[in-house]
Amino acid sequence: MPQPLTLTSLPLFPLDTVLFPGGVLALRVFEVRYLDMVRKCRHAGAPFGVVALTAGHEVRRAGAPAEQFHDMGTLAAIEQMQAPQPGLITLQCRGAARFRITHRSHLPHGLWVADVEQLPGDPHVPVPDDLQRTARVLAQVLASLHAREAGAGPHAVPTPEQLQDCGWVANRWCELLPLPADRKQRLMTLDNPLVRLELVGDMLERMGIFL
Repeated sequence: MPQPLTLTSLPLFPLDTVLFPGGVLALRVFEVRYLDMVRKCRHAGAPFGVVALTAGHEVRRAGAPAEQFHDMGTLAAIEQMQAPQPGLITLQCRGAARFRITHRSHLPHGLWVADVEQLPGDPHVPVPDDLQRTARVLAQVLASLHAREAGAGPHAVPTPEQLQDCGWVANRWCELLPLPADRKQRLMTLDNPLVRLELVGDMLERMGIFL
C-alpha cells in the first residue's frame, strides 16, 4: 500500500467555511500575514491549506486568542489572482486534495503552517438509481445559476460524467445547502462518497426540496 504523500510547512488559511475538493473559493485578502503568503504560493505554483475554524475569527483582532481549527482541511490551488488596489488581493481558488494535519506551528507574524498528510481522493462511485434525482435536480440548479451569472461566475454547467459521480454530486450539494459549518466539515471528512450522497439525499428530503 503506497505511503500517503506528505507536505511540510504548508501555509494555512483558517476560514468560517469548508472547502470541498473540486469546489471554487473566492477570497479577498488584506491581512499582511496572508498577502505575503498568497504571493509566494502563486509565484511557486503551490497550494495553501483551507481549514474550518472551531474558535476565533478569520480576521485577526488585537488581544483576541489565536484561531482554533479542525485537523482536516482541503488544499486550495490558486486559479486567478488580482491586486485591484494596494494592500488588497482577490483570489479564485479550486479545492484539490483533502489533508490531515500531523503538526502545526503558529509563526510570530501570525501565519499558521502545518505538516500534513494528503488523503486519497474519492473513488469513482456511480450514482445509484435511487439517488439519480439528486443529480438531476443539481444539474437544474447549476444550470440556473450559470445562466444568472451569464457564464462569468463560479457555477459551471456540469458534465454528464460529473453528474454520475457520487462524490462530485455530494460535494456540490454540500456547498449549495445552508448547512452549519460543523455539519459540512463532517460530510467533507467522510471517506465513502456514496454515504456522503445518501446523507445529502436525506437532508434534501427533510428540507422539503422537491426531487
